[in-house]
Amino acid sequence: MSHTPPQYASTGKDTRGSDTEPVSELVQRASQQLTELVRGELRLAQAEMKEKGKRYGKGGGLFGGAGLVGFLMLQAMVATAIAALAVPLPVWAAALIVTAMLGVIAAVMALTGKKQVDQAGSPTPEQTIDSVKADVAEIKGSTQR
Repeated sequence: MSHTPPQYASTGKDTRGSDTEPVSELVQRASQQLTELVRGELRLAQAEMKEKGKRYGKGGGLFGGAGLVGFLMLQAMVATAIAALAVPLPVWAAALIVTAMLGVIAAVMALTGKKQVDQAGSPTPEQTIDSVKADVAEIKGSTQR
């Protein structure tokens, strides 16, 4: 069973009075509808991102607090390691050993981080740019038909 929109008769003519709408009016109306759709989607995205932003802000603050407490814990652990080594060794030797170990760990982490950054490549979102270019070309191609 075929469904015909109520504003059109079975002859294909618009029952509002004119035979057919000019293509320019159809394009203009489609453009307006597309603009309204995009604006509505942007408003929805903005509201969603605002809500998510609040949650991310709270979560980020808690992560920051956890990082600070973790850093203080590591400082206490370093002091504990120095104190433990100071039992058989002089305090200065114990502190020097712990400092050297921390320096080696920092160097390994820095080199590994540099390697990861080098592998990441350019910071531009190249795949997204290519995708947007393809979308624009598709839209241009469909409007020229």
